[in-house]
Amino acid sequence: MSLKGTITNDMKSAMKAGDKDRLKVVRMMLAAIKQVEIDKRVELDDAGVLGVLEKMLKQRRDSVEQFQKGSRNDLADIELAEIAVINNYLPEQLSDVELDALIEESITAAGAESIRDMGKVMGMIKLKAAGRADMGAVGAKVKARLG
Repeated sequence: MSLKGTITNDMKSAMKAGDKDRLKVVRMMLAAIKQVEIDKRVELDDAGVLGVLEKMLKQRRDSVEQFQKGSRNDLADIELAEIAVINNYLPEQLSDVELDALIEESITAAGAESIRDMGKVMGMIKLKAAGRADMGAVGAKVKARLG
C-alpha cells in the first residue's frame, strides 16, 4: 500500500477511535498532500509524499524553536505532538555513523574538493537519504567537511 493510502486508512482509524488530536494531524497531512497534487497537477508517489511530510516537519521544528524563544511552551507542546504523529510515517532515520559514511561516499563519488562542489554532494545525498535524515543538519556536516 502506498504511503498516501496508509495515511488515509489511519485517518479512518482515528475517526473510529475518536482520537481527535491524531485525526487533526492526519487530516492536515492529507490536506497538504492534496494541495501539492492540485498545484502540480500530478498524483504524488511515495517520494513526493515524503517530501511534503519533511516540509511539514521542518515547519513544525521552526515553530517549536520560535515558540520556545517566546516562552510559549503550550504552543510548542502542540507542535511537538504534531511532530510525533508525522514522524510515524517517515522511514527510520539514519544513524550518525551511517550518515557520515554516506557523506564520505558522496564526496568521493562527486570528486568534491571545495565548498563549491557542495551542490553536487547534496544532490547525491538527497537521493539516497530522502526522508531518512534532516537535510539541514546534513548540509551543515557537508559544509564543515568541505570547508
